[in-house]
Amino acid sequence: MARSETRASPRATRWQLRTKKIEFGNVPAIMGILNVTPDSFSDGGDFYSLQTAVDRALGIEDAGAAILDIGGESTRPYSQSIDTDEELRRIVPVMEKLQGRLSIPISIDTTKAAVAQAAVDLGAEIINDVSGLEADPEMIEIARSRRVGVCAMHRQGTPQTMQDNPTYVDVVEEIYDYLSQRDQHLLVSGIELDRICLDPGIGFGKTHEHNIELVRSSRRFLDLGRPILIGHSRKGFIGKALGNKDIPRDYGTIGVSLWLAQQDIQILRVHDVAGHVQALRLLSAIRSG
Repeated sequence: MARSETRASPRATRWQLRTKKIEFGNVPAIMGILNVTPDSFSDGGDFYSLQTAVDRALGIEDAGAAILDIGGESTRPYSQSIDTDEELRRIVPVMEKLQGRLSIPISIDTTKAAVAQAAVDLGAEIINDVSGLEADPEMIEIARSRRVGVCAMHRQGTPQTMQDNPTYVDVVEEIYDYLSQRDQHLLVSGIELDRICLDPGIGFGKTHEHNIELVRSSRRFLDLGRPILIGHSRKGFIGKALGNKDIPRDYGTIGVSLWLAQQDIQILRVHDVAGHVQALRLLSAIRSG
């Protein structure tokens, strides 16, 4: 299906969080990733101890990120789920240590309402849920009652099954329709429209070709009228496109990010914050020149 690259889109210009808001400029805001896990696909174990996690969080802010995204459970393909107590054990001490030390908002990357509630009680401003706030029936009420920002992502299947045989007739339009329906459900459930962010879910139940098409057609999702978050950092499709799955993927990630910036995507979720801040600063200077 041909898609226009020139039509005007109702691009969201801000995201209201619990107590803060993010205003979007002419390049994307950077969400820096902090995985407090032993088994995440890229940096599992790197920031698993309390002190390394806290140092990493402070470094993400110093590097220029607009948001810090903390996750305590890996969602890589074929990862094993953990129980609520273990996820809390991983993230609560980090958030306690960070209280009063960060000026940027914290996002909690979880599908569990109890984890989200604990994180919000410790100051989190955003719930970033890879299940689209569907996995836990209590999640929407936590988001509504605490008036946090929410990011609802599309995925096909679960981490244990999502890469077995992902199938779409039209990957862009099917995900667009899902996100539109999910957005309406969140609104009807009492979540205010300016608190909703949407994510097409690169790598979550998609083949290499699906991921490439989602990046290529990313501007389409701006028609939803919500901030769009893309989480492509270091993912397998980058290695495959470069012809070497073992090659470091930060440079490739920045290449994809510059394309997404030129499509006016509002938020990029990445590992290499410093590299992205430099690249986007130069892009902003060129655009403003």
